Amino acid sequence: MSVDAHHHVWDLSVRDQDWLVGPELEPLRRNFTIADLEPEARAAGVDRTVLVQTVTVAEETPELLALADRAPLVAGVVGWTDLTRPDVAEELARLRDLPGGGLLKGVRHQVQGERDPEWLLRPDVRRGLAAVADAGLVHDLVVLPHQLPSCARAADHHPGLAFVLDHLGKPPVSTGAAEPWAAAVREFAARPNTVCKLSGLVTEADPARRTPGDLRPYADTVLEAFGPARLMFGSDWPVCTTAATYAQVVSMAEELTAELAEGERQAVFGGTASRVYGL
Repeated sequence: MSVDAHHHVWDLSVRDQDWLVGPELEPLRRNFTIADLEPEARAAGVDRTVLVQTVTVAEETPELLALADRAPLVAGVVGWTDLTRPDVAEELARLRDLPGGGLLKGVRHQVQGERDPEWLLRPDVRRGLAAVADAGLVHDLVVLPHQLPSCARAADHHPGLAFVLDHLGKPPVSTGAAEPWAAAVREFAARPNTVCKLSGLVTEADPARRTPGDLRPYADTVLEAFGPARLMFGSDWPVCTTAATYAQVVSMAEELTAELAEGERQAVFGGTASRVYGL
C-alpha cells in the first residue's frame, strides 16, 4: 500500500489559478482531475492520496472535500482557511460538518507569498494555529528557505501541532547550492513535531539538474535530518508534469531512497503520511 501525500486538482471553468503565469507553466493551464490522476497513480502502486489546496479562496476547500468524498483514491484533504480570522475554530468545525468534512486532515496557507518572513509568528496567526492544533489537524508549510527559521519557532510555540514541510522547503536545486537552506532545514527538523515531504524537487531544478545525482544531496539532507519516520513521498502532480511524468517522479523518489531498509522505505511511501494525517 502506497500513499502520495501531495497532489492537486483544478477546474479552470470553476475558477482561475492565478499563479499559473509565465511560459513555463503554460502546460498547466488546463483542467486536471482525479480521473486524470487515478490511472497513473494506480500504475505506480499508489492507492491513497492527500489532496492539497492551491488557492487562498474560501470556496475551494468545501469543493475539495466534496470531491474527496466521491473519490476512493483520496484519503485526506489539506485545505485552506484564513488563519487570522477570529472565528477560525468555528470555521474549521463548519468545514468538518460539510460533505466529506471527515476527510479534512490539515490546513495550508501560502506563506511563501507573504512579505513578512515572520508571518507565522504574528499573534493572530498563532491564534489560528492553536485552533488548528485544537481541532486535531495538521499544518502544511509551503515556504521559501529564508522563512524556515520562523517555521522552527512556530513549531516551538505549538508543540502539539504537527508541521509538515512541503517540497523540502524549496531548496536551491537550480543552483546546486545547499546553504543556507540545509542548515535551516536541519534546525527545523530538530523539533519533534516537524515532518517533511519528499516532493517538488524536479520542478525546483532546471533541466540540466534533474538527475538523481543532482537531487540526491537534498534528499539525503532531509533523510538525515528527519529520518524516514518523519519523511513522506508526494508527487506534486500535476505541477510535476512540467518537468517529469508521474511515473518518473515516483521512480526518482524510489531511487533516492533505495539504500533504506524495507521498513524505512515503507514509512516514506505510506507509513509516515498515514500516521501524521490519520488516513
